[in-house]
Amino acid sequence: MTPAATLFDLSGKSAVVTGASRGIGEAIARRLAEHGADVVVSSRKIDACETVAASINDARGRKAAHAAACNISRKEDLKSLIEFANARIGKVDILVSNAAVNPYFGSAEGISDEQFDKIITANVKASHWLSQLVLPQMKARKDGAIIIISSIGAFVGSNAIGAYNISKAADLQLARNLAVEYGPMGVRANCICPGIVRTYFAEALWKDPKIEAMIAKTLPLRRFGEPDDIAGAAVFLASRAARWMTGQQIVIDGGALVSLGAL
Repeated sequence: MTPAATLFDLSGKSAVVTGASRGIGEAIARRLAEHGADVVVSSRKIDACETVAASINDARGRKAAHAAACNISRKEDLKSLIEFANARIGKVDILVSNAAVNPYFGSAEGISDEQFDKIITANVKASHWLSQLVLPQMKARKDGAIIIISSIGAFVGSNAIGAYNISKAADLQLARNLAVEYGPMGVRANCICPGIVRTYFAEALWKDPKIEAMIAKTLPLRRFGEPDDIAGAAVFLASRAARWMTGQQIVIDGGALVSLGAL
């Protein structure tokens, strides 16, 4: 094995990925397994998780992936997820908190308390709860990687998805706090901030070819992202290649943020 391959080798590592039955989460789970990790594929629907896990196992030629149903808004579900991971893959070296929700589009004055609470619970508290659940074992081994999928929405205001952007900004601070508190114990925490990626979650922006073409032409790379465009960053953050990186965010957006000044 070449030194470059060794640097990103995840053999012997175990990962939990939420929202992994499709989109960015699925792409991350596939790439982690490709680099040697054992992976728990989690989302609300067990059938979809089992389909992805079986596909990963077929591709890798080994029992690399296991399926588990989990509603990230329920703390007991998250506890059961980590217990399942410990039982099936032995430990959790890598946590990828990817699943998120956005049940409201509109102005701040129109969002209900229930909608706001749902966004904060799923997008912030779930990552906090999951971190609490895996930190004891990571501290004991003096090794662990927590990866939270945030968004470029964390850096801008919005007249349509303001509450979602608030939650994504909170994710950045959560990673910073975890990095400061648990870095001395060998645990790293970082975020990935995707731009517009062709997933079900963002289909309102790309499903109409005219809308996609209109927005994409403003991006320096002239296209929306694909789920696999995000997965490599997760492999990097989970691996030895990122062993001195913590409390940071990687923006992967086709150049969207850096091009705002040209508007």
